[in-house]
Amino acid sequence: MTQVRRAATLPVAFFRRPTEVVAQDLLGMVVVSTAGNQLTTARIVETEAYLGYDDPASHGYRHRRNARNQALFGPPGSWYVYLSYGMHWCANLVCQRTGLASAVLLRALEPLEGLDVMRRRRGPVPDRELCSGPGKLCQALGITRDLDGRRIAESDVVVHRPRSNEENTIAVTSRIGITKAADWPLRFVVAGSPWLSRKTTGGGSQ
Repeated sequence: MTQVRRAATLPVAFFRRPTEVVAQDLLGMVVVSTAGNQLTTARIVETEAYLGYDDPASHGYRHRRNARNQALFGPPGSWYVYLSYGMHWCANLVCQRTGLASAVLLRALEPLEGLDVMRRRRGPVPDRELCSGPGKLCQALGITRDLDGRRIAESDVVVHRPRSNEENTIAVTSRIGITKAADWPLRFVVAGSPWLSRKTTGGGSQ
């Protein structure tokens, strides 16, 4: 088993807040994966908020439940992992409260450790492409459906604060890669990061 320098994962209280706030505050946090007994770590640089019942782009819209999205209705601070287009796993962190079906999608990460592992998993792509999208980052970190429904503190993929208190300039844009409610300003990125899924255009900053 890979020996990990264990840092305290984010507390459940972090995820009990409004989803768009959590999505912004996750920027700069570090994801540590020991999936497959291989250590990989990466910094979150891009997220999207999905608001549940009133959000047409959410898998929890109008509280439509099925066998595949049960974890989305679970407790805050747990993982919801779904298969996109029948090909790619996408990782989300459930927010607010049980039953609300509100979550933050991890859209892009900056690789920090275990790049050799990520390269083996991702194949012959430039390093900038290792984690530059929801499906890519799951492949790079070994995230699969096995993570679905698990609380982060009890899983092999955890999220913790960075060791340095680096300030991030946050840019806010409309969500991408969807057709419903695509203009809602719920995509949050570390402004100027070269590791984003795509360059930002327009949007405000904070």
